[in-house]
Amino acid sequence: MSALLDRFCRYVRINTQAQDGTGKYPSSAGQWDLAKMLVHELKEMHAHDVVLTEHALVFATIPATVHHHAPTIAWLAHMDTSPEFSGANVKPVVHHHYDGEDIVLHGDPTQVIRVKECPELKDLVDKTIITGDGTTLLGADDKAGVAVIMTAAAYLLAHPEIPHGTIRLCFTCDEEIGHGVDHLNPARLDAVAAYTLDGAKTGEYEGETFSADKATVTFKGVVIHPALAKGRMINAIKLAADFIDKLPKDRFCPETTDGRESFVHPVTIQGGVAEVTLQFLLRSFNTAELADQAAFLKRLAEEVVAPFPPARVEMVVEKQYRNMADGMDREPRAIPYLEKAIARAGLVPRKLSIRGGTDGSRLTELGIPTPNLFTSEHNIHSPLEWACLEEMEEAVKVLVELAKVWGEE
Repeated sequence: MSALLDRFCRYVRINTQAQDGTGKYPSSAGQWDLAKMLVHELKEMHAHDVVLTEHALVFATIPATVHHHAPTIAWLAHMDTSPEFSGANVKPVVHHHYDGEDIVLHGDPTQVIRVKECPELKDLVDKTIITGDGTTLLGADDKAGVAVIMTAAAYLLAHPEIPHGTIRLCFTCDEEIGHGVDHLNPARLDAVAAYTLDGAKTGEYEGETFSADKATVTFKGVVIHPALAKGRMINAIKLAADFIDKLPKDRFCPETTDGRESFVHPVTIQGGVAEVTLQFLLRSFNTAELADQAAFLKRLAEEVVAPFPPARVEMVVEKQYRNMADGMDREPRAIPYLEKAIARAGLVPRKLSIRGGTDGSRLTELGIPTPNLFTSEHNIHSPLEWACLEEMEEAVKVLVELAKVWGEE
């Protein structure tokens, strides 16, 4: 566990925060820094075929130790962290023998991880909890996954007596801004199934995600000097404000939905009197519903501008990712073998659906079924983010058992 903790703390200190809108891949220089560190460590542990691509993707191979044919599988994690809160100057704080009380983050004492908001903490008394100092993300999403994969890889490479087939490792960039597999050719993995390490509580796994589109809505007003504005100016800011005000407030939004409920979520707004642009996330487990969500937004926006000609509105919808459940049956062993590995690690498998997406969403769509496995990511995309070392260790054990299960083929 000390090696796992050391890896995790070392990785989170590197600022790999993704930056949307740069037009670059990866979108931030820090992702290169972590990629180079991983390449060095993989070579030190004698992984095979270690490669750093021109897009900062990292590949490596754990060679098979069985002599019979066993299917090749892959393990993936993403190196970037969310752009929603600062990932610079992360200072991991290790809370040994957690006492079960609220955790005040000393860098900003107004930031408190409260047990009533995180009831899973009640099961982790006397465990090791890792937090940030309250001024940044911790980066467990997905540095926990990176650390778990690297630790499991080091263990298998040091113990060739453990029977398993070939395992491909892949670390991606810019997953948090929807570009994680833009430069990942599935043929390079050459795997029948893959597993992302990008989840939360012990024993949890997911074989289903949201389907997702992004909608960009642009209001175009009429601008003129305010002294000449009467009867002539149409303020795009006011059009956008009216549009936002008409969105449902008690349904159809992330702050009022859970489980399998879908939502439409405004995430950015920018502009001025002449033009305002808003970006929306469209999310549903039912892929067909995304078109209905887009039609709803378009209809609402057109109703807002209709009384104010010649003002107009434009909307562009971009595909992001699709529900991985739609392609999971391409490899019917992917989930049963994962359940078997979780059970062999002494845990109770718990199947969930992700109200979001992973690299596995796109990878499944591209032909490699890719369920997601827990790594102890809690309160993600927040300065209240935390992880538990023992949960991460359980994930390492599951990966080792997963290697064995596939090696029995």
